[in-house]
Amino acid sequence: MTKETDSRESHAGIPLRPENAGRNREIILDILLEILERGGYSHMILRQALNKYQYLDKSERAFISRTVDGTVEYLLQIDYVIDSFSNIKVSKMKPVIRTILRMSVYQLLYMDRVPDSAVCNEAVKLAVKRKFAGLKGFVNGVLRNISRNREELCWPDDSIRYSMPSWIVSMWEETYGRETAGIMMEAFLKNSRTTVRCNFAKASKEEILRSLKMQGAEVSESGISEGILYLERFDHLEGLEAFRKGYIQVQDLSSSFVGEIADPQKGDFCIDVCGAPGGKSLHIADKLHGTGMVEVRDLSYQKISMVQENIERCGFKNIRAKVQDALVSDPDSFEKADIVIADLPCSGLGIIGRKPDIKYRMTMNDLEALASLQREILSVVQAYVKPGGKLVFSTCTIDRKENEDNVRWFLEHFPFDFIDLEGKLGEKLNSATMRQGYLQLLPGIHPCDGFFIAAFRKR
Repeated sequence: MTKETDSRESHAGIPLRPENAGRNREIILDILLEILERGGYSHMILRQALNKYQYLDKSERAFISRTVDGTVEYLLQIDYVIDSFSNIKVSKMKPVIRTILRMSVYQLLYMDRVPDSAVCNEAVKLAVKRKFAGLKGFVNGVLRNISRNREELCWPDDSIRYSMPSWIVSMWEETYGRETAGIMMEAFLKNSRTTVRCNFAKASKEEILRSLKMQGAEVSESGISEGILYLERFDHLEGLEAFRKGYIQVQDLSSSFVGEIADPQKGDFCIDVCGAPGGKSLHIADKLHGTGMVEVRDLSYQKISMVQENIERCGFKNIRAKVQDALVSDPDSFEKADIVIADLPCSGLGIIGRKPDIKYRMTMNDLEALASLQREILSVVQAYVKPGGKLVFSTCTIDRKENEDNVRWFLEHFPFDFIDLEGKLGEKLNSATMRQGYLQLLPGIHPCDGFFIAAFRKR
């Protein structure tokens, strides 16, 4: 294969200043060791590191972010390449050497603005600095061999081509067909832009756009939802005035559909049973125009503190946060809610593009366990819906056991009927299943994350 340009790397501002190259790669190495060797969650570890190194300039942080994300995303493919050119298999290498090679191979294959010679030289320097001078020849030899023979690379199957575990590839091909599965897997490897929703109770669209553009953010509109914007080429979110003032909230287009389908009416009382960090609840509070009340619940004080931070930043008065385990029945809430939002714990297979390590963590047994957990929660929280009220069930996955199968189970066990969703999200998203009360969104097929939404009305 020829050296490819990863679409997300194009705004990394490379080439970087040579004097900072070693330091930045040391940071990348430490982040990847935490993720790949110690089991840290990629989005959390990377965010913590970027917060720690805010003194770095925009291009340096972008280079760190892209290299970390890309290495994790392409991990199976990268390991296949290393194993093809090394007489020591990846699994047998020392963790530091394994990680240096992985991050370097990603740069060789997917970052065309970084010269191959720089990748190889910096990898050798990094090995020496980390006390592996005796292996510098090995590191140099493997990387230069890959660099010379890159154009001869070919992938034996879709698992390596898309760096997706083979059991997931098989499951999606069986469920959606090979063509659709391929489109989804390719979409996960493409640019995930920052998506935000406008809080129109706080500012008009014109005010929000003006504020963002004045600070140099590149803004585009979704073309589907009036309130959804895509942001690129900005430094960091907390530095944007529109974010600090609560004009915008990070939320994917797919997630924003929960508020549209919930369609709260003036004075409604809504309970969001697994609501952290609060994006869906804030959307509903915004749509209530200062009336009613939204109660956001989640399992721990840590999660609720995140919700509280967002509530305070956005300044809505008709929303409150409460620690409450969704599995523990709350008799005081029985038949009190006009709307219950049940965005439940799931495998997250629809958001692999944003959290790439998900695909390496999940197992088939996990999917079964999560589907069962969802049924347990639904059994409890359905009691909070008033007669005639709504329950909106959603997940950020594309697994039928967690989605369609649980919709059928729910309708068989509780006094609810599905709500016809046809036309509620505009013509571009109409699907035959919407007449049956649910919608499965697929990455690459739809312009958003993989996401599932179903809506029910209590008899």
